[in-house]
Amino acid sequence: MRVTETAPYQQIAAEISRRIKAGKLKPGDRVPSTRALVREFDVAMATATKALTSLQQEGLVHARAGVGTVVGPQPGQVRALRPAVEAPTLSKEEVVRTAIAIADAEGLAALSMRRIASDLGVSTMALYRYVGGKEALVLQMVDTCIGEFPLPAGRPAGWRESIETAARLQWSAYRRHLWLAGAINMSRPQLLPNLLPHTDVVLRALAGFGIDGSTSLFAAITVFGYVRGVALSLEPEAQAEQDTGLTADEWADQQAERMAALIEAEDLSGFRALELQGGFDFDLDAVFDFGLALVLDGLAARLRKTT
Repeated sequence: MRVTETAPYQQIAAEISRRIKAGKLKPGDRVPSTRALVREFDVAMATATKALTSLQQEGLVHARAGVGTVVGPQPGQVRALRPAVEAPTLSKEEVVRTAIAIADAEGLAALSMRRIASDLGVSTMALYRYVGGKEALVLQMVDTCIGEFPLPAGRPAGWRESIETAARLQWSAYRRHLWLAGAINMSRPQLLPNLLPHTDVVLRALAGFGIDGSTSLFAAITVFGYVRGVALSLEPEAQAEQDTGLTADEWADQQAERMAALIEAEDLSGFRALELQGGFDFDLDAVFDFGLALVLDGLAARLRKTT
């Protein structure tokens, strides 16, 4: 009788499961990242990834954006299936919020109508009467997320304050929902109730400077394109931290020796000067603050030429 050996990924999954059941890993605790599993069990990255996927399928762990894989089922996974008679009580808001929760935890690529239906305990077809198809659903998700950061009711006194307020609200939305920047189209703006007013803020702020409409619109696209551009790095950075277990600064520290060698070999005097000043800062919030001020300073210089 031939004995079937347990696959390496199954052995890893069994060990993590044992730690969870023994209380060594508690609900909400972060489990070892794929790279940590590679080091601990001396396996390939694909094997470690498969082990975590197996644990997710069992409902023992789930991915949390910006944190990593943590103990506990995916939010909504523990809900019992709804009886078929309850399907009509499902609301559009509940479908959209469930979709946002999935995208927040696992990224927009993990979102599907089937997955949402599974989390809600209804049939896939039942969703279409509330939100249409996936494309329409994503638009509603975007509008809902932007709406979480409403523009102030009162109009700020100065043009710069008005535009900066809108830009920072968008940044806050991108910060909370890491997938959001990738879902917004700058060249073909989505016609959404909570999104269009952001552009209108810029148009109104610049209305008194005697510039033409195209210039005002280009200014809005430039400002918000900058905000979105920086925000597009938020999700990859969160994923990299999850995969490596290292923050951006910790990763930079690990690259210091190699970076120094490249600077020396290529005679990069600008980078050498930065080294002498204490190294590099990869904090995206700091980059955003600096760049936004730079964009608004440039706009201010342009406006001075028109007055």
